[in-house]
Amino acid sequence: MAAISFTLNGELRQESSVSPTMTALDFLRENAGLTGTKEGCAEGDCGACTIVMVRNGADRLEAVMACLLVVGQLDGAQVVTVEGLTERGGELESVQQAIVTQDGTQCGFCTPGFVMALYALRHSGETVTDEVIHDALAGNLCRCTGYRSIVDAARTACSVSGKDNINSRDDSNTLPASDAYEAGGQLYFAPKTIDALIARRVEYPDAPLLSGGTDLGLLFSKERQKFPVTIYTQNVDELRRIEEDDTSFTIGAAATYTEALPYIEAEYASFGVLIRRIGSRQIRNVGTIGGNIGNASPIGDTPPCLIALDSVLTLRGPNGAREISLEDFFLDYRKTDLAKDEIIENVRVPKLGNGQIFRTYKISKRYDQDISSVIGAFRLTLENGVVTAARIAFGGMAAVPKRAIGCEAALTGAVWSEDAVRQAAAAIEEDFSPIDDHRASAAYRLRVAANLFVRLYRDLEGADDVEVMAL
Repeated sequence: MAAISFTLNGELRQESSVSPTMTALDFLRENAGLTGTKEGCAEGDCGACTIVMVRNGADRLEAVMACLLVVGQLDGAQVVTVEGLTERGGELESVQQAIVTQDGTQCGFCTPGFVMALYALRHSGETVTDEVIHDALAGNLCRCTGYRSIVDAARTACSVSGKDNINSRDDSNTLPASDAYEAGGQLYFAPKTIDALIARRVEYPDAPLLSGGTDLGLLFSKERQKFPVTIYTQNVDELRRIEEDDTSFTIGAAATYTEALPYIEAEYASFGVLIRRIGSRQIRNVGTIGGNIGNASPIGDTPPCLIALDSVLTLRGPNGAREISLEDFFLDYRKTDLAKDEIIENVRVPKLGNGQIFRTYKISKRYDQDISSVIGAFRLTLENGVVTAARIAFGGMAAVPKRAIGCEAALTGAVWSEDAVRQAAAAIEEDFSPIDDHRASAAYRLRVAANLFVRLYRDLEGADDVEVMAL
């Protein structure tokens, strides 16, 4: 089978004996000897392993976490590490120079990750504001010394975008990606069409489907698992498409959060805020909504929102495609209606109609990049001050993301008021019986979920303070 080919700091690499599920971080440090990329958490939180990648056939530089990527995902791509920024003559790249000039150093362990995150920002073409800078650095958690000076360096270096030196070949982002690769007794398939993907799924029904790897990648980085067969989905163009019409968005299962965010943010602002909280740019650049659904976690961030919005999944197998309401997809804890020979093709998300509003709120111990304790999602239809329809869903309250049927019934037909939402909130104990775990107690979850109704009311009424006292 073909080798894995990519460029690394401008030099062509062809690997034929490296494990396809070896993390990119391990490869860079152990095989390539590029130790500027560090291992901190090995789970995509700290940002010490940040590198920049240009996907096959693309022209956008993206910051990614090397600890969650595997070598197979580098096939056909351009990879740049901190060692690749400096000109061979010794001249520093603009971000590096600004970090030096502004004294923008953390400890030496974390500084390279900051440099790479800002390098990606510099080449993003965005209008660079302080808000954008903080968003770009949210995935680099260290704040041990000079964070303010790093922000100062970002203002200096990123105020004018540029395409300065990256030691790259002109054709580095057009290398062909292989369909299959084998090394060390492991098979790695990267089909390029949906029919080829389904054929592999039928042939290997127990193989994990790898897309962004922001969840599955932990099995490679933390657990050091090696699957006999892995099937990669992000080379399938049909799964990367995002289509919009007058009534809905259709988001391909392998489209990344970054690609979907502009559509979601424009239609449902609070859903956009939630996605920014799910993970840093490095995570959003590879993670997918399809993966968040397929993972079937009861505390997944996007399913409650998608259920409240009455979204529909398209599942495809050897016998063709079928549609299923997302709320019916989740059967039990980590159990779904997906057959072993099927894949998630896309999710169709309806736009808001006349009189409809949508809000979602996430409760977690840390604001950014943390697993949720409770997520509440609310789509209400208001007509002349009356709630004529309600779809309300919660995550973290049951074995699956689930609608609050009793709460919906209590609100539907009621005059929109704080008394009405408090009555709906009182029904939360009829709809859910959450468990105690290390993230939150059952009593806490019930109290918080009920409080979110009052928060919703005060939010929609434009209250200056939407903090909610205990019910």
